[in-house]
Amino acid sequence: MKNWAGNLEYSSARVERPESVAELARIVQQAGRVKALGSRHSFNRVGDTDGVHVLLDALPQQIELNPERGTVKVSGGVSYGALCRALEQSGMAIHNLASLPHISVAGAVQTGTHGSGVNNPSLAGAVQSIDLVRPSGESVTLTLADGDEFLASVVGLGALGIVTGLELAVQPSYRMRQRVLENLPWDRALDGFAGIVSSAYSVSLFTDYAGETISQVWLKALDPEPALADLFGATAAARPRHPLPDMSAENCTIQLDEPGQWLDRLPHFRHEFTPSNGNELQSEFILPLDHAPAALLAVRAVADKLSPLLFVSEIRTGAADEFWLSPFYRQQSVALHFTWKPLQPEVEAFLPELEEALRPFGARPHWGKLFSAAGHDWESLYPRFAAFRSLASGHDPEGKFRNGLLDTVLGVPAASGR
Repeated sequence: MKNWAGNLEYSSARVERPESVAELARIVQQAGRVKALGSRHSFNRVGDTDGVHVLLDALPQQIELNPERGTVKVSGGVSYGALCRALEQSGMAIHNLASLPHISVAGAVQTGTHGSGVNNPSLAGAVQSIDLVRPSGESVTLTLADGDEFLASVVGLGALGIVTGLELAVQPSYRMRQRVLENLPWDRALDGFAGIVSSAYSVSLFTDYAGETISQVWLKALDPEPALADLFGATAAARPRHPLPDMSAENCTIQLDEPGQWLDRLPHFRHEFTPSNGNELQSEFILPLDHAPAALLAVRAVADKLSPLLFVSEIRTGAADEFWLSPFYRQQSVALHFTWKPLQPEVEAFLPELEEALRPFGARPHWGKLFSAAGHDWESLYPRFAAFRSLASGHDPEGKFRNGLLDTVLGVPAASGR
């Protein structure tokens, strides 16, 4: 069994598809090592195991709106595409979406996946409660009232339990417009970065870091809002665009300032479009927003080595949150996303140099994408990292939910015998 991108084959000895939470709990209780998989959209081994893999797609697919609480309860295997369609039918919405709507809600939240917008928290920011199966098979529900346990568990890397359900805050449905600007001069981007990324509800910049301009800027504005008076030295695209200049835009969400519902504008790609497999790799590094211009200059300084490996890089932003291992923990952030060509040995050989260039800015790697697991001082990057490690070891002293990547990051639990 392989991941979505096809760049890794999982190590599991057995795969199970439980049809109920009770069945899942029995599997977890009896397993030596066990991990859950959702849409398998991680590019590294954060979800791998040499024991039992449980797939959550056979669990009952719950999407239950609670208008009085202003929340929706979803089961772990539900995708954002399915959730969004159900919410829109009820006149409701969520605050943010990733560029692809096909990913699972639980997996996205556990790895700190996000969208864009200086005032928009990551997808985890909507979580009001989380249902987990612990290593013993016990099912627990944690809410904001549980304090540290809740804040550690929402972005938990699967180390504190298997997520079977989440309660998310919702809001009334809203309309948006999307437009694309082309050829933004780098000097204007660096000098006015804060203003550019704050100019719409969600903003993404696409570049290969070479040349004198950023190829595209995607602006997703609430409707109605006034059109931009200043294009920052760029030009408005006259036709729909794909983030990759040579690709057709037919699978992208509607552009050219045509109003539409939130779920048809916030992602970059349409819900009905099935993304290709095996054609790319991904890395991402999240750092304080104030460091964005200097960090972008540092990446441009290695563009001669980076650009030949790159399809495109997306520059996004996000609001601060309180989740212990969220890359946005207590910092308004910029996220530098790299979509690599399928050249894994070359990309992995280059990553330490890119990480070294970003190290002075406190860059936190995205947990579900390619990074050098042994190449970071996690306790300096995450103020609550030691507390998370202690909590994970306390809940899972035998390392049932661990794997090689998590052992490298968190350390091997003392009672695991490994």
